[in-house]
Amino acid sequence: MTTMSDLTRTTVVTRINESLGHVLQRELEPADESPRLFDDLGLDSTSVLELLMRLEDELGIEFDTDSLEQHHFDSVGTLADYVIEQA
Repeated sequence: MTTMSDLTRTTVVTRINESLGHVLQRELEPADESPRLFDDLGLDSTSVLELLMRLEDELGIEFDTDSLEQHHFDSVGTLADYVIEQA
């Protein structure tokens, strides 16, 4: 499990892409922040929930769902910003 002090931006982006790869059942570039989650990767509401649960488990954090907004899911980079903010 990752500790809070280990959560560099690179670590977060890599974990997001690994989790996305698992959820979407395909490999993604580990350090790529540019893919748009819905437009490029085809994420839907079910896969968003699965992704968030997986990230919570992987990173050992709990997201405040009241603070989640659509723009947090624009891209891997915007989701990384949110994860870092929550950590």
